Amino acid sequence: MNSKQSSGAVDKDASKPWLSIVIPVYNEEANLPELLQRCTSVCEKLDKPYEIILVDDGSRDASVEIIRSAVSEHEDTIAGVFLNRNYGQHAAVMAGFAHAAGDVIVTLDADLQNPPEEIPKLLVPIEEGCDVVGSVRMQRQDNLFRRLSSRIINKAVQKATGVMMTDYGCMLRAYSRQIVNAMLQCREHSTFIPVLANSFANRTAEVQVAHAERSNDDSKYDIWKLINLQFDLLTSMTTFPLRLLSILGGGIAMLGFMFSMLLFLMRFAYGAEWAAEGVFTVFAVMFIFIGLQLLALGLVGEYIGRIYNDVRDRPSYFVREVIGTSGSGAIAASMLDSKIIDLPAERRA
Repeated sequence: MNSKQSSGAVDKDASKPWLSIVIPVYNEEANLPELLQRCTSVCEKLDKPYEIILVDDGSRDASVEIIRSAVSEHEDTIAGVFLNRNYGQHAAVMAGFAHAAGDVIVTLDADLQNPPEEIPKLLVPIEEGCDVVGSVRMQRQDNLFRRLSSRIINKAVQKATGVMMTDYGCMLRAYSRQIVNAMLQCREHSTFIPVLANSFANRTAEVQVAHAERSNDDSKYDIWKLINLQFDLLTSMTTFPLRLLSILGGGIAMLGFMFSMLLFLMRFAYGAEWAAEGVFTVFAVMFIFIGLQLLALGLVGEYIGRIYNDVRDRPSYFVREVIGTSGSGAIAASMLDSKIIDLPAERRA
């Protein structure tokens, strides 16, 4: 850890930050300088203690060097968390949560599509007692495919969770300390943070925010990453696909049974020639057994899904290095005395 600190930094660290901004970073060298300047400007206007935690998710460009430079210039307010490889956005955010010390934690993408200037809007409902505050992107600047897929996913999440939030895909969100602590105690390897947070929240709110065009690079989510994200989302919030398999299996078995009864009656009424010498009967029996197999597979899958939810306790990421004085050592040590995070010794002190 970088040990150089000014006396002002020590004083600020002595008073725990009220606001923590967690930003996952993956190959964002083009956006980081402007992002840090704008975030710092917004936080200074709040006139409350704050910290900005940059979580490098295995970047291969100059993002690491930019983060190190920013920490060396602003040790009292900026910290860098470096993962040893790319684990994905949500794992990086969880790593940031583990090192955040604020009473309020805001998550923000590093691509500047969500303007940092919108952060104060999220803090108003939090100060009014909300546990989770989501944001709704107005006049989205994404392509048609992403808008349509986002709309479908939002509807599915609303149906599965019963929480009527509009835009689950927007990373600009605010969480209370209690909600973040609850999420840090969870052991899911594949999780979807907005859904997980809402499962613990008592009061939620949404605010409308601006949405900017992606200026310096393309989205880090290609089609396959989006598909994987949707599978993580679906399996982390519901066992409905397994139940659907059981329902489909039972339906097919029932149809097969009804079809065999129809063939049995028609054979007596019109003779063996009508049933094509038993070929249709074979199909009917096959439908029954295929349906029963799917039904059994669905029931087994239901139990396996429950076991999987209970026993998956693998590390979600590995922290290679932490620099800066985010003031979160005590919280990280108290919350992470588990297998999820491997903190350096100096951060556990």
